[in-house]
Amino acid sequence: MRKNMIDIAWESFAALPLEDKAPYLRQADGTPFHTLFAQQFDPPLLDRLCTLANCIRSIAKTRAGMDFMRQQICHKRAMLYFSQPSSRTFLSFVSACQILGMQIGEVRDSATSSEFKGESREDSVRTFSSYFDLIVMRSPEKGLAEHMAWVLSNSERPIPVINAGSGKDQHPTQALLDIYTLQRSFERIGGLRDRTIVMVGDLARGRTVRSLAVLLAGYPNVRQVFVAPEALQIGEDVQAVLRQRGVEFSLSDNLRSWLPQADAVYMTRIQDEWDQARGESAGIDTSRFKFGLEELALLRPHAIVMHPLPRRDEIDTAVDRDPRAMYWRQMRNGMWVRAALIAMTFGCERRVLDYQRANL
Repeated sequence: MRKNMIDIAWESFAALPLEDKAPYLRQADGTPFHTLFAQQFDPPLLDRLCTLANCIRSIAKTRAGMDFMRQQICHKRAMLYFSQPSSRTFLSFVSACQILGMQIGEVRDSATSSEFKGESREDSVRTFSSYFDLIVMRSPEKGLAEHMAWVLSNSERPIPVINAGSGKDQHPTQALLDIYTLQRSFERIGGLRDRTIVMVGDLARGRTVRSLAVLLAGYPNVRQVFVAPEALQIGEDVQAVLRQRGVEFSLSDNLRSWLPQADAVYMTRIQDEWDQARGESAGIDTSRFKFGLEELALLRPHAIVMHPLPRRDEIDTAVDRDPRAMYWRQMRNGMWVRAALIAMTFGCERRVLDYQRANL
């Protein structure tokens, strides 16, 4: 059942479990209006999104196809409000908007906006909504995108908000592109079911892993293995979600023991930007949580290695040459999935699918 944010106070909405917030974020056809967290997406909606992403990438291979795509929402404008540093996510959204013909504005440093003069972020975002039709937000502040989605939904000009990274909490569009990468990798060998996904590194503070773990919980018989030093192990809140959904998962500090069983290995870097004290993460021994040629030799032929990037030394660059290294394709996949998400948000899904049937 669809609900409306104008019918609920912020305090009441904020207090809801994430699953109960999802109906407030949907459009009448079940597609997202706001995209804030992974719990909004179930496997049927993910399949629709991945199908749309495949259509867009296929259409975009020709000049005529790109001309068609650029006409879809060329009358719309997107504000990319990135108050936390980013290059991949930012450029991925820029490229996605360009594929759809959207005009783009950006703020990547609050010192260049009126926040430098003391304006609140709420007022800044309300200002952006006067000029733009979509706001893509990346912030170190937990829950900011969610709050602004409620504020704009209750304003005279409600526009969609896409969460491009929110504190240490979630990064839903990264999880969407991760699912898309997994689906494309396994589409010829049974799909994304009956798999073992091994996630490695800073799982306590890695919002990409938190979001991906939730999405994977919707697929049948997908075992999740979290490999990390004790201080960086996946949080109890994520574990509670997996228990509630009956997902088989394991906690480990032994990467090599799980590699022969893995269908995908998802590596992450140490997220020391979240350290409470300077150099705090440097005291954690991460030497056993790196992936090189010796680890690669333990993988099965069909298994893949993923990474949300940027990386440091957790994956040896020698691994890049192996066809199972999926992280560069994974990054490009982000452009297609984000284009599909924006197209779906603005009601372009049917037109794109019809064009592909008629022309390809």
